[in-house]
Amino acid sequence: MANNFTANKIAYEGITFDDVLLIPAKSEVLPGMVSLKTKLTAKITLNIPLMSAAMD
Repeated sequence: MANNFTANKIAYEGITFDDVLLIPAKSEVLPGMVSLKTKLTAKITLNIPLMSAAMD
């Protein structure tokens, strides 16, 4: 069975860390409203953030 997916349909544009600029701005989100939990499975949740880092 052949699919009709091409690279252009799946990935429109590739960006890296140097392509993104975060500009500080006023936010309505308060620190108490934020959750940094990490859901590993349907039944296992860590109460700490889990994130990879780019180590060049």
